[in-house]
Amino acid sequence: MTGPAWLAAALAIAMLVIAAGSVVRLAFWWLHGRAAEPEADALHVLMGVAMAGMLEPWISPVPDSAWLAVFAVAAAWFGWRAIGARSRTHQGGDGRSRAGSWRCPHPAPHAVECAAMIYMLVPASSDHGPATSMPGMAPAPAGTNPALALVLALFMAGYIVWTADRLASQSRARTAGAGERVAGTGERVARTALAPWAAACSKIAMSLAMGYMLLMMV
Repeated sequence: MTGPAWLAAALAIAMLVIAAGSVVRLAFWWLHGRAAEPEADALHVLMGVAMAGMLEPWISPVPDSAWLAVFAVAAAWFGWRAIGARSRTHQGGDGRSRAGSWRCPHPAPHAVECAAMIYMLVPASSDHGPATSMPGMAPAPAGTNPALALVLALFMAGYIVWTADRLASQSRARTAGAGERVAGTGERVARTALAPWAAACSKIAMSLAMGYMLLMMV
């Protein structure tokens, strides 16, 4: 399968915007100590830049082999976090870390995202060719598994639905809890940057882009 060049360029720009937004969220979390998901935001900074480079090779600041190492470490981290969260749930907890609010409450999807990044990066790294030749512009390279790419793309579709459903639930909860105090300009900016809907929209957009890139490898 192939995709239009303009769509690859548009997705690359969108991924850089998401990465920049995640940097802003990290900055507000660091400066104001607000509850957020800095683990996920840090991952999305890396994923945004890496995916932009896979779509438009001149954007990538590091070789594909370096990205492979980064996402292998991230996959191990989020996988370990997911196992820990599941263990705490079975022990009667709520699955959240007690170490602080910096840890995201749902690490499993991020582990799968890292696995998908590794899947897309391995052919480009082994062929020493431009990453764009994988998902966006040309037939799938040798050594890829279309069935696995389709399974990962379906997971991204399910993650989009799940994230949108959680966003709708949070929106209803905010509506029910209306009547909060009027905040100042700085307070409103911080709230917007760290708002759950902002993070959810970033996750949805990134999952859409990743699903598209995976489908281009089928």
